[in-house]
Amino acid sequence: MNKKVVVISTSIRVNSNSEALAKSFADGASYAGNDVEFITLRGKHLGFCKGCLACQQTGNCVIKDDVTEIMDKVIDADIVVWATPIYYYEMSGQMKVLIDRLNPMFPKDYKFRDVYLLATAAETEGYAFEKAESGLNGWIDCFDKAELKGTVFCGGVTMGGEIKDNAKLKEAYDMGANI
Repeated sequence: MNKKVVVISTSIRVNSNSEALAKSFADGASYAGNDVEFITLRGKHLGFCKGCLACQQTGNCVIKDDVTEIMDKVIDADIVVWATPIYYYEMSGQMKVLIDRLNPMFPKDYKFRDVYLLATAAETEGYAFEKAESGLNGWIDCFDKAELKGTVFCGGVTMGGEIKDNAKLKEAYDMGANI
């Protein structure tokens, strides 16, 4: 069955390692016949959540920026894939801002059931990834019908493009091809 997949690259760096993972996953998912939408946060305008909770009454955020368009795509997706660089053992700030801004989705009917996390870091230890995964699970926990279905972590990459030829790219591709 053809699935609607939204892949969100939260790195704003050109030639980002985490974006390479995201593109590899997207390529695998496309190859398998899925409808894939690739979203990069590079060049997008994302304001900080004000905590006003008006969205819980109206279903819309009072901030008018690029988040509304992204949210519409996430709500309508069957699968949501997040890709982030790890900064100080946590997801990127851009990813956290977007997660916070997706608060208007909470009372809405959403389609996604499966969520995936792709991450890269300079550190090679597995624990470098744990807090980012935990942070994403906090978001997933707010959506009863959704669950974290898979992760790919590639440590030991620092400079942009350093992930080239890394086996984790194939792991991400295969994961995408098997959704």
